[in-house]
Amino acid sequence: MDELIEKGIRRLEWARAHMGVLQDIRSRLVKDRTLEGVKVGMALHVEAKTGILALTIAEAGAEVRLASCNPLSTDDSVAAALKHHYGLDTYAKKGESNEEYYANLDAVLDMRPDFVIDDGADLITILHTTRRDLLPHVKGGNEETTTGVVRLRSMAAEGKLEFPVISVNDAHMKFMFDNRYGTGQSTFDGFMNATNLLIAGKHLVVAGYGWCGRGIAMRAKGMGANVIVTEVDPVRAIEARMDGYEVMPMLQAVKQADIIICATGDKDIIRREHFAVLKDGCVMGNSGHFDNEISKTALDALAGKPVRVREAVDQYTFEDGRKAYLIAEGRLMNLAAGQGHPVEIMDMSFSIQALSLEHLVKNHASMGPQVYNVPEELDQQVARTKLKVMGIEIDELTKEQRNYLHGWQEGT
Repeated sequence: MDELIEKGIRRLEWARAHMGVLQDIRSRLVKDRTLEGVKVGMALHVEAKTGILALTIAEAGAEVRLASCNPLSTDDSVAAALKHHYGLDTYAKKGESNEEYYANLDAVLDMRPDFVIDDGADLITILHTTRRDLLPHVKGGNEETTTGVVRLRSMAAEGKLEFPVISVNDAHMKFMFDNRYGTGQSTFDGFMNATNLLIAGKHLVVAGYGWCGRGIAMRAKGMGANVIVTEVDPVRAIEARMDGYEVMPMLQAVKQADIIICATGDKDIIRREHFAVLKDGCVMGNSGHFDNEISKTALDALAGKPVRVREAVDQYTFEDGRKAYLIAEGRLMNLAAGQGHPVEIMDMSFSIQALSLEHLVKNHASMGPQVYNVPEELDQQVARTKLKVMGIEIDELTKEQRNYLHGWQEGT
């Protein structure tokens, strides 16, 4: 255990050393004690970058409990270090059963949190279903990811959401970098770690051309793959084609796919009819939040019980002898089989998280039960701090330029 804790400490301190934006925000939060006495329940991927966010909030005066938002994404060394060295209440381990996963989320909620920070909206959903007795204590929450925001906007539209939630995912300093560059790089970190296979020269299918899909396609192209995009949105399909990728239906794409990576946030993207014509030897992975983009039910029905051929790769064999490979049981491969997004990317995302939490603490009384965008000034604050950390200076508008952009009479 001591060796595991030491490993976790090293990973946490490495992350801290490369999260300059969050450390700048931490200095002010600790000085101002804005979060003094606030109870914060968190359900995020328990790894080093998340650990630094949780420690930052605790160091600013809050009482914090942390659980994982995915059964396979915990770094056990980080969880051990957070709990036994830093004294942070942490409820997570890699490979949790379904029962353990929900028991850990309940353990976080047992603290009767004032605010919640969620990734995928499981924590918030539990509060609105089986733990409704705690709702009077909850003043607000943050949601980290696209999948969770979709769920929460549906709740709000039906009048079911009972406290304000800030969509951290929709901040420019989150989705433009985390979803695109973070997912793009970390997906292939997970792929390489799981398979040790080549990308160059292969047909790689990206399901979904949102910001995550864009990032995956961009990185795949850079490594020499022949990229095919599947989409249901006509605008995104045109964008993918003009970005230089082939675009076709999944039923056509799977026949030539060496690798398929899903990033849609929806379910059953690869299903029975696709498996029926899937290319022999295809490797499938998912970078969406939940493990339902690749239908494991259909796989089990068509190919039976899989064989574990590498630590994070299962082999399925169909009746006609074709083989298919599934990474990390169809869970998000960048964390279940890799180390997650790069530190400098999560520095920006978690800085938005910290500032959004502070905004909720200060303003929740005047915020109704709906999903809010991150205030623009917080987005700008993180952007300017990131530029400072990167050692980059930019121009500023002159007074005359500002007046010109806000006027209408002067045209030359």
